[in-house]
Amino acid sequence: MSDKYYFCLNHHTVEGEDGCKAADRMGPYGSSEEASHALEIAAERTKAWDNDPDWNDDVEKPTE
Repeated sequence: MSDKYYFCLNHHTVEGEDGCKAADRMGPYGSSEEASHALEIAAERTKAWDNDPDWNDDVEKPTE
C-alpha cells in the first residue's frame, strides 16, 4: 500500500496515490486514519487561521 493517503472529495473515501485527480482530493496524509479526518482537520485549521492576527486584520494583535 502507498505511504501517502488522500481524502477524495467526490467519493468521501480514503485512497492511495492512484486515486482520483488531485483537484478532487485533499492530502497527502501520513496514514489512512489521518486522511479519514481530512475535513475535520481542514475545519480546525480554518478556525485557527480565522482567529490568527497574522492572517486576519479583524483580529486584534496581542500587546507585549
